[in-house]
Amino acid sequence: MFGRRFKLFTLSGFNVYVDMSWFLIAFWVAWSLAEGWFKQPRVFPELTDKPAVRWAMGVAGALLFFLSIVLHELGHSIVARRFGVHMRGITLFIFGGVAEMADEPPSAKAEFWVAIAGPIVSVVLGFLFLVLSAVPQPLPTAAVLNYLGIINLILVVFNLIPAFPLDGGRVLRSIIWAITGNLRRATRITSLIGGGFGIVLIVLGIVRIAFGDFVGGIWSVLIGMFLRQAASMSYQQLLLRRALEGEPVAKFMRPNPVVVPPQLSIADLVERYIYVHHHKLFPVADNGNLIGCISTQQVKQLPREEWSRHTVSELVSTCSPDNTIRPDTDAMEALSKMSRTGASRLLVVDHGHLVGVLTLKDLMRFMSTKVELESER
Repeated sequence: MFGRRFKLFTLSGFNVYVDMSWFLIAFWVAWSLAEGWFKQPRVFPELTDKPAVRWAMGVAGALLFFLSIVLHELGHSIVARRFGVHMRGITLFIFGGVAEMADEPPSAKAEFWVAIAGPIVSVVLGFLFLVLSAVPQPLPTAAVLNYLGIINLILVVFNLIPAFPLDGGRVLRSIIWAITGNLRRATRITSLIGGGFGIVLIVLGIVRIAFGDFVGGIWSVLIGMFLRQAASMSYQQLLLRRALEGEPVAKFMRPNPVVVPPQLSIADLVERYIYVHHHKLFPVADNGNLIGCISTQQVKQLPREEWSRHTVSELVSTCSPDNTIRPDTDAMEALSKMSRTGASRLLVVDHGHLVGVLTLKDLMRFMSTKVELESER
């Protein structure tokens, strides 16, 4: 879902990140407030000829709006933690924010309270900002507070639409889950609703574009496309988790992997291993003992004319936790590591001995077969 991101701060034990795409939407919100919302001559006649004031209000409104989103996601995160769900953190991105759960909630009850916690926070914030805006104070401050109150309540209404993965869709999923006792079926139903709602937003966006509202129409189309993709991905992730959870890496690894001897020349490494097997990373072992790893990136840093004069032992580096894993590790954890690092292969190491290699292709093949055999009819 995310591209490049970096950590902003830690709040109540949760890391808050910002994705690079967030800067685009933050600027757009600030611009729309400064040149749109606060520039309405009938509502704010005093601000019409004060662009600097409007832009200061726009920036303040945008930052406080996104702080509201962080607090909304913090509500989800705190309740999830109380139900024992591991949270990876909170990330701000172009479509708002998301509290990243490493696992599904353990029960329908937990799902309901985790889902409803965010909207409850937004309702409280919305009414708090509206009350504060009614207190006598300078117009710019009151206008920003009034906007924050309105936008938080709008956020609640939108989020409570029963379309997964919106909060309302999660509430609906918890209800269906409680009735049927089947999380997979509940997720499938609400994901289909979420995908359908995405189509509605896309069509609405096209209509808005046709009637001249280009910016609003494009935004509606983008949100619709995002919701459709997120709904589909959420269901696929559930299937994946159900297929792999509890399965040890040893079940999927390939024993007797291709290993490179340390005395091999770099030229032979390229000709006999890289060009033959097409891997980007090779384990270097001697009599079964893992010495380290050598990658195509390391080879590229050595001038081609020197390949025959150097051996693997001169370039080998220590294998890192990012490219190694134990045979008793849960396969879902292995998949998460691959996703986080971008690796398609992990070396399976047991007490310093290389016992196999785990590939993303093998995990996906198993998952596909299991889902096909156990699919609902």
